[in-house]
Amino acid sequence: MLRVEDIHTYYGPSYVLHGISLNVQEKEVVSLLGRNGAGKTTTIRSIMGLTPPREGNITFLGEKIARRPPHEIFCLGIKLVPQGRQILPTLTVEENLKLALLKADLEGSQKETLGRVYEKFPILETRKKQPGGHLSGGERQMLAIARVLLGKTNLILLDEPTEGLAPLIVQETKDIILDIKKEGVAIFIAEQNIKMALETADRHYIIDKGKVAFEGSGPELTESRDVMESYLGISA
Repeated sequence: MLRVEDIHTYYGPSYVLHGISLNVQEKEVVSLLGRNGAGKTTTIRSIMGLTPPREGNITFLGEKIARRPPHEIFCLGIKLVPQGRQILPTLTVEENLKLALLKADLEGSQKETLGRVYEKFPILETRKKQPGGHLSGGERQMLAIARVLLGKTNLILLDEPTEGLAPLIVQETKDIILDIKKEGVAIFIAEQNIKMALETADRHYIIDKGKVAFEGSGPELTESRDVMESYLGISA
């Protein structure tokens, strides 16, 4: 589905990604793990076209997307939940959703689409008239995820979805990811919460200093104690 091949990405003169290669298959959840500054967010931004790689290829469903504008990548069904949620705080919950609907390829009416979102996220229906800025961190995360489920969605990019959330909300976020997985939507998660990643993802990559240092399944990762300690700071 998604194939990233030897991409090299820069922020101005800063060389951040040094030949990253990875892939996500249909209906698969894949995590990208690593310490702060390792290059996780840059990888997400490179895929979404926000920080295009200078070299290398990215293909999605057989179509080349590297260096294409983000809105074209969005229209192919790749949706981003950015780090920090980035909802519009002065708009209500429903206005945030309706704004996302403007660019969504809908199946059914707007009312039906919102109804399906509220069925999946009942707390958002009870808060639909409240400004986004009045929501809790967990509610903002639910709103951010709900937005990307509007319209055609083939692949969701989640950038640090549990950052700053209380343990109970982390559990709720994990359950949402697993529910989306059951619906057959592929998910690529950049995450520091190792426990959450192991409980949701089918495969894992570890990135370190802009390079892939590990690729494997959950059992392969947990059995690689040297890898866990060297790159994630988790000792046996």
